[in-house]
Amino acid sequence: MKPYVICHMMSSIDGHALTDGWERPFKKAAGDLYEALAKTFNFDTWICGRVTMQEIAHGDDYPRGLNLSPIPRTDYFADRNASSYAVSIDPHGKVAWKTNQALGSHVVEVVAETVADDYLAYLQSIQVSYMFGGKIDIDLAYVVETLSRELGSKRLVVEGGPHVSGAFVNSGLVDEVSVLILPLIDGRGEHPASFEVSTEAWTQPTYLKLVSAEVQSGGGVWLRYSRPE
Repeated sequence: MKPYVICHMMSSIDGHALTDGWERPFKKAAGDLYEALAKTFNFDTWICGRVTMQEIAHGDDYPRGLNLSPIPRTDYFADRNASSYAVSIDPHGKVAWKTNQALGSHVVEVVAETVADDYLAYLQSIQVSYMFGGKIDIDLAYVVETLSRELGSKRLVVEGGPHVSGAFVNSGLVDEVSVLILPLIDGRGEHPASFEVSTEAWTQPTYLKLVSAEVQSGGGVWLRYSRPE
């Protein structure tokens, strides 16, 4: 059975998701509110892209030379009974985890089959789970199905960045979209929008139905949408 997938984002009024350049007190308060709202979803799995996970991992690089022979391209799950999972969409294997935990959740790396053996050996050495999402590109539908089948995931929250969120929505996998609109205008046109889809991958707009709109402390507005019946 397909898990229930929620895409939870935070953005400025003009739709920008990256917070660099925003005042620190404002950014921290907004981040705390964003996380508090996310907890109301009672999810068992949360998903982020490589850039976001690198910030969480706080690692610069991983050691080489740990693999003694070629590593089979089969999934490796070090913990099938974790209370929650942090899933990193990282095709090329670049996130340098220091432990197998991210914000209290067991880490699962989603990589492509072209990933280096050194990286897989390193993940095994620190008991980080990994799965293969495709030969070169990541098949998100397959990833979601595998997380459900192998780890029992029932409620997944996608938390960015913009390209990961855009890819999930564009793939038709998202059941609910949650956006915290903050009371500021970023104004930098070159900054990514909350949802980014490449021209090659884009097929059509995603139409949604408004479920609720709530004013939050500090002037933010929390919007929740579902897919039309």
